Amino acid sequence: MAAMKPRTGEGPMEVAKEGRSLIMRIPLEGGGRLVLEITKDEAQDLKECLDPITQ
Repeated sequence: MAAMKPRTGEGPMEVAKEGRSLIMRIPLEGGGRLVLEITKDEAQDLKECLDPITQ
């Protein structure tokens, strides 16, 4: 589980496939990273929400 992994320093935004889930690590201003465990369907929904405002 992502919550049990040690904290890592700052780094790039990244997404890794772990089992059936996708683990998304987002650097935060001020240090640390936000770690999200999402499904492929949730990732697709996020993509659809971001596409119109990033065009």
